[in-house]
Amino acid sequence: MRQQDAYLVLDIGTGNVRSAIVTPSGEILGVGRADIRYYRDELYPESIYFKPEELWSQLQALTREALQQAGKVNIKAATTTSQREGIVLIDRSGKAVIGLPNIDHRGREWENQYSDKSRIYQLTGRYPTSLFSSYKLIGIRERRKEIWDGLSCFLSISDWAAWELNGIALYEHSQASETLLYDVAAGKWSEELCSIFGIAANVLPELSQSGTVAGPVKKEIAVSWGISPDTLVITGGGDTQMAIKSTSPSLGDVVIVSGTTTPVVKLEGNYITDTKERTWTSRDITKDRFVFEANAGVTGLNYQRLKEVFYPNEGYDVIEKELEENAHRNCVASLGSLIAGEAKPVIWGGFVFPVPVSHELSRSSFVWATLMDISFSIAENYKVLAEVSGHDAGHIWACGGGLQSKTLRNLIAAITGKEVRVRNGFEQASVIGAAMLCNEALTIPVEREGPMLASSASTGKDADTYRSYYEQWKATREQFRAVS
Repeated sequence: MRQQDAYLVLDIGTGNVRSAIVTPSGEILGVGRADIRYYRDELYPESIYFKPEELWSQLQALTREALQQAGKVNIKAATTTSQREGIVLIDRSGKAVIGLPNIDHRGREWENQYSDKSRIYQLTGRYPTSLFSSYKLIGIRERRKEIWDGLSCFLSISDWAAWELNGIALYEHSQASETLLYDVAAGKWSEELCSIFGIAANVLPELSQSGTVAGPVKKEIAVSWGISPDTLVITGGGDTQMAIKSTSPSLGDVVIVSGTTTPVVKLEGNYITDTKERTWTSRDITKDRFVFEANAGVTGLNYQRLKEVFYPNEGYDVIEKELEENAHRNCVASLGSLIAGEAKPVIWGGFVFPVPVSHELSRSSFVWATLMDISFSIAENYKVLAEVSGHDAGHIWACGGGLQSKTLRNLIAAITGKEVRVRNGFEQASVIGAAMLCNEALTIPVEREGPMLASSASTGKDADTYRSYYEQWKATREQFRAVS
């Protein structure tokens, strides 16, 4: 029997890691998935790290699992995608010594050491905080001298995974955007930024355009996995950008990516920033395109964890059914979602409902309130993008696992007044986007299969109802802000 052509995608998120086998048309043949193991570093108050050798062992095992599920396949190419802002440090002996995820804030103590933050924003498109890679490096420089003194280079997590595949150290542009060492408008590493942060330019790898063929996999990798030694490694990119690609958007489109966090982005042809410094601007994985972003924060992860509390043994279909059946909506939540430009984040949260507790209050009431919190925070961030750069289209694209909830898609449409569109395979957006990237790199023309779904905007009486919900949500959010 003829082997089916397929791609290998290594996808490293914030919470979990997966290896997927996907066909050029976007059919997922096999997936191995596991949680990432993190460790605390006692030298810093807010640090967390992973061991690269441990994560790579996980990826190798998950790839064997995915290949076994897929059956007889011919892996033509492999690519990588990952959480943004995270990095892996490589020493002079060629060993990956420590991995610092996006949730590592070991650099927070040094955030206020650099006075001209507006200049940094102008060059990088993001207000500098310990989320970004340069501050992680500063934390290492200040307290992990044994690592810093032996540093050869650092890589984004997706670029590190590609390095493990083929031994070539390259840094992709969308990931470089997250370092605070990269001039986003110019599309190159910045001497000025390196000077500001005191980081030598010789630790910065060569930049590589996403979708570029970097070379074949290592022979030992091919033998270990039983794949062809001619398998090509394709430069990947940030998971948000990869997910955006899955929607096949046009310039000027807005895309919501519902994952652990929820980026709300607008695709621009020129470098654009906000005079109030509320937004991020990054390079896209599509050349000469920019991603203008406001982020609603940890929304999808909130939903996932609350599902584990209220629906530990049921699927999303059960949740949707109960949401349809339960008309009682008198429950409001504020769960720490972010709105671009807020001076102070809301760090306490919870649910508010009338007391004494009504018999009508059910577990789906809490899910409804959670989805409203997500929807309103998305809508508020969308307003910021539209305020700065405009958006006249009647639709918004959406993708990501959080949008498995039809109720959530309908709520976003109702609140924004825009039709919300999802494409076939939207639940596995980063893997689908990676397959599309490989198709382009190998010049394989493939038409997207399956229907496009859309949730329509609400008008009239429904719009008035959601305005009332908005006022309740806003008041609840301010109550929790007062105790933060």
